[in-house]
Amino acid sequence: MFNYRLVLITFFAAVLLVFTGCSGQEGQELQKSASEENNSKNEQQNEPQAESDNDFIIKAATQKIEHIHGIGYPGNDEGLYVASHHGLKIFKNGEWLETTDEKHDYMGFQAVQDGFFASGHPAEGSDLKNPLGIVKSTDKGNTLDKIAFYGESDFHFLSASYHDKVLYLINEEPNSELERGVYVSKVRGGAWEPVELNGLDANSLGIIAVHPENGRTITMSTREGVFVSDDFGTTMERAGDYQMVTAAAYSKESLYIAPVKNEEIKLIRLPIEERNAGEEVTIPNLKYDNPITYIAADPEQEDRIAFITILNDLYESEDGGKTWKQLLVNGRIE
Repeated sequence: MFNYRLVLITFFAAVLLVFTGCSGQEGQELQKSASEENNSKNEQQNEPQAESDNDFIIKAATQKIEHIHGIGYPGNDEGLYVASHHGLKIFKNGEWLETTDEKHDYMGFQAVQDGFFASGHPAEGSDLKNPLGIVKSTDKGNTLDKIAFYGESDFHFLSASYHDKVLYLINEEPNSELERGVYVSKVRGGAWEPVELNGLDANSLGIIAVHPENGRTITMSTREGVFVSDDFGTTMERAGDYQMVTAAAYSKESLYIAPVKNEEIKLIRLPIEERNAGEEVTIPNLKYDNPITYIAADPEQEDRIAFITILNDLYESEDGGKTWKQLLVNGRIE
């Protein structure tokens, strides 16, 4: 089965770069209203003021964020982190913050208990090698620890368990250690094993969500539905009767998925123990050309969830989806 998946992944990875809002995907490019040069100028406008307790994190300037590659709630901070083409943006205590330096093009962003994992490319002028491979930060991005494949690979599809040591990735291009395929590391990047995906009855691969407390339990979102595994992806079983699923994320008690059906964008909550008993979560109306690309669930606060769309509309709820606040409109920080 694994060899079969290796053959398929070349095509699927290319398709899913559009599907999940990665750098260079066509849908987002069509929505650009400014060039990268204009975006850079916007970031320099309205000279921000530094927080008194941390000169590395400052109030964000007025800008439009392009190319968002993940959102999440790191356990060593209270904010909602947004990983962008120009570094981290953080929504905290009702305002937007950003870093003064280390504005790397983060991909595969994954919040964990003591910080975050990411991949991608270094900022212009950085001494870091390109690409970043897999890196980790425990100080809000101020420094990056090199975990694996530094200077060799970048991973659009990277997933991590919040509490334990399990990492997953989809490798789109061969490197010195891995062929194309899906892999798991049970020791946070120290060694990698192929993920077999037996029972994944789908013609596409997508976002891998990992349970925050049990790295054995994962979900794969695909164009043909959502599939769940409790054995590190060795065997996969379909959850529910969903079709195209664009994003997935776990809280401690629930699995959140974003299916598209009859041109309607939905958010569904599935209990961990009853994966076929989905409950629709009411969300703001989204147009069919604006699907959900990433979901974040705070492992420390069960009712705190967020999602972002392909057009960079970001919403957050602190009451389990009863009410929502829109934090970004088309990526704009005002």
